[in-house]
Amino acid sequence: MRKLATLLLASTLGLSALGAVAYAANPMVGGAPMYAKKNIIENAVNSKDHTTLVAAVKAAGLVDTLQTPGPFTVFAPTNEAFAALPAGTVDTLLKPENKDKLTKILTCHVIAAKALAADVAKMAKADGGAHQVKTVGGCELTLKAEKGKVTVTDENGNVAHVTIADVRQSNGVIHVIDKVLLPKM
Repeated sequence: MRKLATLLLASTLGLSALGAVAYAANPMVGGAPMYAKKNIIENAVNSKDHTTLVAAVKAAGLVDTLQTPGPFTVFAPTNEAFAALPAGTVDTLLKPENKDKLTKILTCHVIAAKALAADVAKMAKADGGAHQVKTVGGCELTLKAEKGKVTVTDENGNVAHVTIADVRQSNGVIHVIDKVLLPKM
């Protein structure tokens, strides 16, 4: 846990939190309202579309970390995204002996900064269409924004589409994605 906290504090990403933003109502996620005054964990546990992610975060021991002030940007795979992994993958990852591997995968979905979709679009445009960013797990993601849609590409070339963007949290933002991002192993 300390190692992850150190990674979060030491991370230099080149992302900046927005200073003044007009806050619109948060979208519903997994049939539940998301509240900007609650943290990532407090909101995620209410989404019926993220029960696998919540179970994985608990198994990896990351609950306390994701309740800290952050800021964090979390690319949150849905249950369907986890179900699309090869049969047995999730059950295997949730076993105590695979905690390190699970932690690596989950932290490759987290950036130690707040990046709304508009921020991603600006960074991608400034970088010629694609912006590289390091995650707290040490993975490198490629962020793109075209025609109002954000995509995230992992180190293996897997592309996740942001299906619900800008779900504001007290300690950052969640972007719901349709694929699990995997580190190079």
